[in-house]
Amino acid sequence: MKIRSRLLTRLLAAVAVLLIRGLFLTCRRRWRIEADGINPYTDTAGRRFLYCVWHDQIVTTVFFDRPRHVAALVSRHQDGSYLADAMALVGVTPIRGSSSRGGAQALRKLFDAARRLHVVITPDGPRGPRRQLKDGIVFLAAHSGRPIVPTATACRRGWRIRGSWTDLLLPRPFTTVFAIAGSPIDVPPDLTREQLADYTSRLQTAMDRLQESINHWAAGGPPPAAAAPPAPAGAERQRATPLDPPGSRAA
Repeated sequence: MKIRSRLLTRLLAAVAVLLIRGLFLTCRRRWRIEADGINPYTDTAGRRFLYCVWHDQIVTTVFFDRPRHVAALVSRHQDGSYLADAMALVGVTPIRGSSSRGGAQALRKLFDAARRLHVVITPDGPRGPRRQLKDGIVFLAAHSGRPIVPTATACRRGWRIRGSWTDLLLPRPFTTVFAIAGSPIDVPPDLTREQLADYTSRLQTAMDRLQESINHWAAGGPPPAAAAPPAPAGAERQRATPLDPPGSRAA
């Protein structure tokens, strides 16, 4: 049943935010990062990035800590209304639109937001396939000049809320939530169609690599080595060494 009342939608979003925040307060958080200054939960001296986040991990990403200077693309569908209201309550600027509805207007807003804010993109949303990249984030990076930061999250124990094409990850109480931000990928301007596809493939590989690494970590394996930026408040920060050989980049 669709809820058309904006007041009721906002009320439901506020209740959901309170419940999820309470849930995350019970969780331990562990954070890794592959490059200095890549942290949407602190002020990174004016540096701005495009954060690539799988659709099923949007809750664990947004609620891992309190995002700062962040905008996010959210679908115009009804489910997106709840998410947009929830994001606004936690300090994320929602930009409504998708490839099928309001795409051109959303793209203009994304370019404007990228000048001032970090931008979170779920490149497999809003219709999937699950964890398969579309090239929109690469196009935005090429035309905005903002590097793309691949990310991944996982929980030691969690719930999966099934949807039509994806499943939403929620941590169970008193579990550990893990997060990784990869090395930024710079995308040059004026890409040909073939070059756009190549960078999309590189980003897909980086996302898959991070997901495999964090799944292993969440299953009890050793943490991946990383650089040491300021950790989110309350999150456990690990000792830093490069994850890849010196001079290598996630690609």
